[in-house]
Amino acid sequence: MPAVAVVGSRNASAAGMKLKQIFARGLSEAGFAVVSGLARGIDAAAHRASLAKGTIAVLAGGQDRIYPPEHGDLLKEIMSAGVAITEMPLGWEPRARDFPRRNRLISGLALGVVIVEAAKRSGSLITARLALEQGREVFAVPSSPLDPRAEGTNSLIKQGATPVTETADIVAELEPIMGAALTAREPEPTDGDRAPDVDLAADERERIVGLLMPAPVLVDDLVRLAKSSPRVVRLVLLELELAGRLERHGVGLVSLV
Repeated sequence: MPAVAVVGSRNASAAGMKLKQIFARGLSEAGFAVVSGLARGIDAAAHRASLAKGTIAVLAGGQDRIYPPEHGDLLKEIMSAGVAITEMPLGWEPRARDFPRRNRLISGLALGVVIVEAAKRSGSLITARLALEQGREVFAVPSSPLDPRAEGTNSLIKQGATPVTETADIVAELEPIMGAALTAREPEPTDGDRAPDVDLAADERERIVGLLMPAPVLVDDLVRLAKSSPRVVRLVLLELELAGRLERHGVGLVSLV
């Protein structure tokens, strides 16, 4: 089945939960598998709404280290007609840095990503950015500008994401590319990029962070000056972004908050 990712706020509103169920169920009926991250809030609602037709849960930890723990029963339900995947070994307890790693798998598995209710700084926005880097479509559900949980999604629309109010909007955008392979915009990592992917040395992280400042700097310059691989630099930037210490300015520019 072709897949569409559905992600959003863990602290979702009642309206956001309802919308997520409508989109996930509608995508299932249209023949798409629904991909999400098994998190609280929007993710769990998306999985439950697509259980009957097929849903894909992407885990941040090992198969035997479910997070959050209370979603163990939900995962068992998913496995009856769906699948759970992780790149982490058995026994791996998920850490903060593992969630953005997981997010790149969520977007990578899908033709497009639908985002409902995302705050200004949230993992869902990281998923949206990764989707763009991978050549995927990004859809955002508009919501009230008075709700801080919609600040991120409304911002995505202003930046060019496709606004959607019903499943038909998503299907109409994806139909023309259904028969074409989507090519990621970033090159495959070289062998030199792979080694530090998980075990990042503290001095290397400090060196990269030390090169950042309030004035915007190009990511390519960070890679060159830090003498690190692009993969390592992106990992450090993701960690800073999750911590609310990084601001992105477009066209590859970042600055320290």
